[in-house]
Amino acid sequence: MERRFKVVLDWDNEGNAFHVYVPSLPGCFTHGSTREEALERAQEAIRGHLKALKIIGEPIPESDVDIAEISVNIS
Repeated sequence: MERRFKVVLDWDNEGNAFHVYVPSLPGCFTHGSTREEALERAQEAIRGHLKALKIIGEPIPESDVDIAEISVNIS
């Protein structure tokens, strides 16, 4: 069975890397020096996180998050 998870990529200028976290899986995060590397590592992190949930008998979250973008006037 395949499951899709939304991930958030955040560029860190200081660390020169993308930080990635999975909002629907608290504690599941990783990083990579390129977007592609970060996304590949995110897949690995998700697989590991789901495996750990299964080992400790916790359910896989049924729902994912809804991510929206809003505009705010900063004048």
